[in-house]
Amino acid sequence: MRSFITLLPLLLYQCYALSSDSHASNRARILHDEELLALGGTITLTEPETKVNNCLMHHKLNEINFAFTNPEHFNFTYHFFKYKTNIHTSKVYKIIKDLPKGAALHLHDVTILGPDYLMNITYMDHLYVCFAKDKVQFKFSDKMPTDPCSRHWQLMSEARRLSGNVTNFDAELRKHFTLVVDDPAKVYPTIKNTWEAFMNYLITVGSMLTYRPVWEEYFYDALKAFREQNIMYIEVRSTMPKLYDLDGTTYDPLITAKVYKKSLNKFMKDYPDFTGAKLIYSPFRNTDKKSVAEYLELALRIKAEMPDIFAGFDLVGQEDKGKPLIEFADELTAAAENLTYFFHAGETDWYGTSTDGNLVDAILLGAKRLGHAYALAKHPLLIKEVLKRDIALEVNVISNTVLSLVRDVRNHPLALFLAQGLPVVLSSDDPGAWDADLISEDFYVAFVGVASKSSDLRLLKQLILNSLEYSALEIDAKKTALNKFNSVWNDFINSFKCSAY
Repeated sequence: MRSFITLLPLLLYQCYALSSDSHASNRARILHDEELLALGGTITLTEPETKVNNCLMHHKLNEINFAFTNPEHFNFTYHFFKYKTNIHTSKVYKIIKDLPKGAALHLHDVTILGPDYLMNITYMDHLYVCFAKDKVQFKFSDKMPTDPCSRHWQLMSEARRLSGNVTNFDAELRKHFTLVVDDPAKVYPTIKNTWEAFMNYLITVGSMLTYRPVWEEYFYDALKAFREQNIMYIEVRSTMPKLYDLDGTTYDPLITAKVYKKSLNKFMKDYPDFTGAKLIYSPFRNTDKKSVAEYLELALRIKAEMPDIFAGFDLVGQEDKGKPLIEFADELTAAAENLTYFFHAGETDWYGTSTDGNLVDAILLGAKRLGHAYALAKHPLLIKEVLKRDIALEVNVISNTVLSLVRDVRNHPLALFLAQGLPVVLSSDDPGAWDADLISEDFYVAFVGVASKSSDLRLLKQLILNSLEYSALEIDAKKTALNKFNSVWNDFINSFKCSAY
């Protein structure tokens, strides 16, 4: 008995050690399996990629570790407008900006380029302006416009000259070309205020950009800007607005699509290393069944005329206020055989409403990608369908913060999408409206603010590969694009120097 008592502490220690080892190994196994499940988890990095990753993660961990112990200094606890200027000082951002980034698949045409670009347009000849209370209207014309104006039309050049202070005049004018404000919490207390400001912005810039020569140059310059941010292919959603000329002539929306093609052809001739662009015809969803039938007819006309640049169809606008897809199910089902769908769906905080119900209908209508899919995290069966049908999720993190869906991006459902390995593609939605860069800031916010602390270059690489895999490029063109991407990716990896960052 005495011998047993003597041995008892040793036996208890051994049992504890075995139990401890078992807990540690089980814990390690669970974490390892989670890592494999997450997006990019199965990618194996090459030796040169590992060197890049070591540098990237050194800077990322420095940022996150500092924020963890100093949460008051963590950018993402604040509104994007409060930290946007800080992003460019991040070494992680600088690396991401230089990375080849494949494609941008969720963009709206009139909101790509920012306020500085729009201000340059106001210096063009023949631009008239009408200043009303808190609003401004524009019109290019060879004579005084006859459009309704609450005060009076005047040439922009004359209004600027008579202002007495061009610097102050331009500073005030620029405010109409951006949603950025000093105190977003006060100016945009609810989603209603944000969307009202956003819709006013669209009306303001739309009247300027739909002048046919401006529209043509704008798209060319947008392509150039994306190329400079290491994007090789884009897909643009357009309402196909009617363009106009100085004499007041307006054109059929089919002409709008042809102007797109003209600009693209010119750009591809000037920059043959660019892969290209396609259009997704995206009229507003707050309409009726008759109008949707007409929209679908126009989509088929554009596809017939320009099958090489036509990607598919969508319905856009604030989902909570627009008509749900179920109201147009018959029309959309009838056209599904001839059109590819990329529906906005679930861009809402609500649960169990007609808005997140759009996710069900978009999936059943055969959508190849879901725009935003913000509410998808609340629908476990739909997540299974997304995986089963291999439907990509077009996530736009900064847009969701600016348009009042989420404040702290750590709470963004993208975190769940990434953890479950869902087919995510990152894009930027309307970067010009909030004076963001075209896509690198979205990658940075997603990588540092949303993804796991341990998510590394494998995640970035998978997101970039997804952008090409889930694009509307034809099979052969997609293979060519992927080969081109692999080449420029390897060039970047092999020439990377951590000391440069």
